[in-house]
Amino acid sequence: MELDLPLILMVATGLTGLVVLVDRLFLRHKRQQRVDALEQSGASQENILEATKEPFLIDQSRQFFPVLALVFVLRSFAFEPFQIPSGSMEPGLQVGDFILVSKFSYGLRVPGNGSTIIPVDQPQRGDVMVFFPPEDSRYFIKRVIGLPGDHIVYRDLRLTVNGEPVPTEVLGGKPAYAPTMVLGEETMDNATPVVKWLPGRDRETGQAALWGGPEGEWTVPDGHYFMMGDNRGNSGDSRMWGFVPEKNIVGKAVAVWMHWESWTSLPSFDRVKVIE
Repeated sequence: MELDLPLILMVATGLTGLVVLVDRLFLRHKRQQRVDALEQSGASQENILEATKEPFLIDQSRQFFPVLALVFVLRSFAFEPFQIPSGSMEPGLQVGDFILVSKFSYGLRVPGNGSTIIPVDQPQRGDVMVFFPPEDSRYFIKRVIGLPGDHIVYRDLRLTVNGEPVPTEVLGGKPAYAPTMVLGEETMDNATPVVKWLPGRDRETGQAALWGGPEGEWTVPDGHYFMMGDNRGNSGDSRMWGFVPEKNIVGKAVAVWMHWESWTSLPSFDRVKVIE
C-alpha cells in the first residue's frame, strides 16, 4: 500500500490548525483564568508558572502548524517536486531525475479533488504533464499528444494529429549511454521532443525493425487528454489505458533540478535544465 503524502499533509495541517484554533478561542482563556485565580490566592511562583505552560499537544501544534500550512500551500498551488521512477520518458527524462512541477500552469485546483478554482491555461500539445491515469492513484508523467476532440493516429513510428502528420526526423548516431536505441525528433505545437525507438525483429518476416510500441487510432473525448511517453517502445500510456480526465491533471513539468539515482550514489546537478 502506497502512502498518500498529499492526503497526509492535508490532514496534518488541518488537525494542527484545529488544535491551535480551539486553543485560541477557548483553552487559552481558561488557562489564563486559572493563572489569575492562583495569583489572587497567593500561590507560589512555581505553581503559577506551571499553570501558564501549554499542554504538549497544543505546544507542538502551534509550532508545526505554520510550517505545515506553508508547505501545504506551496505544494498545492505553486510547485511540487517529483522523482522520475521509470524510463518511459527517456531520453529527455531519466530514472533518478528530480523534477519541479508547476501546480498553477493549468489553473489553481482544489487539493485532492482536481476541480479548477481559478483557470489559468490549458495543456498544449507537447507539454510534459504529471497526472493520475484513469482508475489509478499513482502519479504518472507523459507528454500531451492529443487535446479534447483530436483524432490521433500512430502507425509505423509516426504520429498524425487531425489528419496532419507530425514532422519526424530520425537523428543520426546513437547515444553512448544506450547504444541500442534509435532516436527521432518530433516537431509539435509546443515542443520538439526527442523520442526513442527500440531495435527489434518483425514478427512475420524476421527482418530487423524498430519497435515503437502499440499502434492504433483514437478520438479524444471532451475534457480528456491523450498521453504518450517519449520512450515509445517502452511506455505504458494512453495507448494502453485510455484518456486522462481533466480533473486528474496534477501540473506541468517545468524543470529538472537534481539527479540522484539511488542512496548509494551522490546527487548530481549535471542534468539541471528546463523541460521541453
